[in-house]
Amino acid sequence: MANCNDLFQDFYNKIKLSSSKKDSLKDARDAVRDKIKKYFNDTMEEKNPDFRIQGSYAMATIVNPLNGEFDIDDGVYLQNLDSDKSNWPTPETVHNWIYKAVEGHTDEKPKDKRTCIRVTYSGAYHVDLPIYGTYNDKSYLAEKGDLGWHPSDPEAITEWFKSEIKNKGEQLKRIVCYIKAWADHKSGLGKLPSGFVLTVLVDYCYEMSERDDSAFAETIRNIYNRIIMSPIILNPADSGEDLGNRITEDQMKNFKERLSTLLENASAALKEESKVSACKLWKKEFGDRFSKCEDLKEEATPLKTASPAILKNDARSA
Repeated sequence: MANCNDLFQDFYNKIKLSSSKKDSLKDARDAVRDKIKKYFNDTMEEKNPDFRIQGSYAMATIVNPLNGEFDIDDGVYLQNLDSDKSNWPTPETVHNWIYKAVEGHTDEKPKDKRTCIRVTYSGAYHVDLPIYGTYNDKSYLAEKGDLGWHPSDPEAITEWFKSEIKNKGEQLKRIVCYIKAWADHKSGLGKLPSGFVLTVLVDYCYEMSERDDSAFAETIRNIYNRIIMSPIILNPADSGEDLGNRITEDQMKNFKERLSTLLENASAALKEESKVSACKLWKKEFGDRFSKCEDLKEEATPLKTASPAILKNDARSA
């Protein structure tokens, strides 16, 4: 059976964030932090916020996006709020503070979104700035609209994922990157669950293998079977939240359809004797960033090989 582990490894090197791009994002983050500090010092004459990196950058699962625009999430933790939470200003007010602080920093105007302020660097990358307050050692996100200030602990998510990588190995991180790259490639066919939801599903359904191709395929099979059985996806850092509620009915329908096709191609790829044929099946799912299949040379099949795990259920039988 064709072994495509090396093709997956090459694909990972293409989709993961390069050191130079990491440095660019870090420089952008630091420049925005300096801008906010200056505004709080000079204009507001208030104590500077603290900053804590979060999201896929903190978890090292950022994937090169097809549209070319990278993002980084940098939490702004306000240090000038009253000790009595009932006296805190509205989320709209604190959003305006950060908006004013970063206004004019780049050629594009900042965007005041529901959960953050976004600073965009010429369409190349953007820095999202969610804003938090701390009360009784608990973090509260300033979200505009009905939710207002509400508990949110992104650091707990980061620590959870780092612990999972430590316990389960680096392959788990690569599988997360593969599914995020797959979702990016398939985004033109309809919206899919967020990168965070996909990360949680991969962790819950991860099946380790010596090969990334078979580990990815088995993990995808487990995800498909799980969401067919139940839409409930508990937040690993807050068991009181069902992440399934973040997925709309249309998103879930599209997700199941896309996964069904992925399972069929993954199952067929693992059964292929020809590496070229297997590569073409994977390329259907991952797009042109996957290996050039026509450049591959078929490998002689050894007399005795350890067969990879084959999908126990495909999309039709799950």
